[in-house]
Amino acid sequence: MKLGLVRRGYSPTGGAEAYLLRLAAELARRGHELVLFSDVAWPDSALAPHQLSLTRVVIEARGPRLFADGLESIRAGHALDLLFSLERVWSCDLYRAGDGVHAAWLGRRARFGPVWQTWLRQLSPKHRQLLEIERALFTGGARRIITNSAMIQHEITDHYGTPAERMTVVHNGLPHQSITPGARAEVRAELGLADGEYVAIFVGSGWERKGLRFAVKAVQRMSGVTLLVAGKGNPRGLDAEKRIRFLGPRSDVPRLLAAADVFVLPTIYEPFSNACLEALAAGLPVITTAANGFAEIMAAGTDGEILGEPSDIPALVTALERWRDPARRTAVRHRLLALAARFSIEENVERTLAVIEELQEQK
Repeated sequence: MKLGLVRRGYSPTGGAEAYLLRLAAELARRGHELVLFSDVAWPDSALAPHQLSLTRVVIEARGPRLFADGLESIRAGHALDLLFSLERVWSCDLYRAGDGVHAAWLGRRARFGPVWQTWLRQLSPKHRQLLEIERALFTGGARRIITNSAMIQHEITDHYGTPAERMTVVHNGLPHQSITPGARAEVRAELGLADGEYVAIFVGSGWERKGLRFAVKAVQRMSGVTLLVAGKGNPRGLDAEKRIRFLGPRSDVPRLLAAADVFVLPTIYEPFSNACLEALAAGLPVITTAANGFAEIMAAGTDGEILGEPSDIPALVTALERWRDPARRTAVRHRLLALAARFSIEENVERTLAVIEELQEQK
């Protein structure tokens, strides 16, 4: 087949980019011809580790609607057998809703911010364009939809009436990651953390959506807890004290996870957190919210804790206190590692390829 792949932008550390490159490498290995549509030129350095050769088409367009319009105007000229998009576009054969449902995110966001911000978002051309394209996509523009959690599948049906038979849940997956023996002691020494110190870790950018402020407030109410924050963001306004350690963007997240005792992500909205999956693979219990699609694969009280609301600070403090006991964490470590192993990138790619091949057979 000649397959079109769609992804706006490029980040060398982006999860969607890593996913698309792994998928593209497997598609190419199976003999398919690939065309990548983006609004920036993906560098050779991104393709080289995968020994990947594909046609790169740059659509010079600012904003979601102009990009969607540009793709619609040129796709026919490439004689594609199938178009697979990771972006909201007007139409495609297969859409991966990795960013969730924009309408649902705006609704959740309005609950945790000032009214004036909600009004501004309602007036924003960007948000209006995304909602317009999203509606077109979910009400017939996409032949099939892959979601990375059942939560997102239900939201699509609730907001747009999309029938379940047009959707397939394929949870995110991780490549195998191995931690160097001694990494815990090594990283703790680097960061000046005592051996027996209770350490929680938060990983991710987009701190408003991921609920960092709630994690900070919870730790501030506790004694003897340090919070590590890895990711890009501005700590101004968080009133963080010395026990809150801002480490900036990191390329060694598995090493940092090895130094922590518990992972915390009190997110307002998360389709399925890869960072939570990485924490499982490091043997850490996960404290997150029901607004994270990841929560559907874990057992509350056994694999970590699932909060009803990210802003429930007393509940978050209680959850952190429950996992302070080293014996309890040691008792579940093997279970957490086994759970993480079930969600491999290989399984994710195989299930995605099965949907692509099914669509081709239907044409």
